Amino acid sequence: MSRSFDVSTESSATVEQIHAAFGREDYWLARIAAGAADATLDTLVTHADGTVTVRTIQHLGRQLLPGLVAKFVTGDVKIVQTETWRPDGDRQVRGHVSVSASGGLGSGRAETRLAPTDDGGSQLHSALRVEVKIPLVGGKLEKTIGADLAKGIPEMLRFTTTWIGENP
Repeated sequence: MSRSFDVSTESSATVEQIHAAFGREDYWLARIAAGAADATLDTLVTHADGTVTVRTIQHLGRQLLPGLVAKFVTGDVKIVQTETWRPDGDRQVRGHVSVSASGGLGSGRAETRLAPTDDGGSQLHSALRVEVKIPLVGGKLEKTIGADLAKGIPEMLRFTTTWIGENP
């Protein structure tokens, strides 16, 4: 079973500024460094049409697995996140985010829209779906992940807004 969540947050940075940041390697390296997880930037490609595709890998090891589940999962757990950000021609940027955990433990996806606000900033809206395929605890983990995303997405946008101000 999967769970769906919607998250919206606003920034004083414009759509264009945020989209430009998403296309910069120094932004992604700073964003990864600011996080608590052991993660790496795997790929970053900016296409001629302005589409940005980025892939990060988070190395979780085994520490986050419940004891019973750890017995059935071989190797360390990695989470691969791929984001694609595409201008839609109407001053908006559409995003697609896919996340998968190694070993078939779970996955997630989001459809996002970054749109201008009347005050010159922007609003990010994300419609997310999370699925954890761990018997007995999957539903509880999905709920926890949803709560974490509800906090994490606004934190990411605050980081991005601050980074833009410090890195024109």
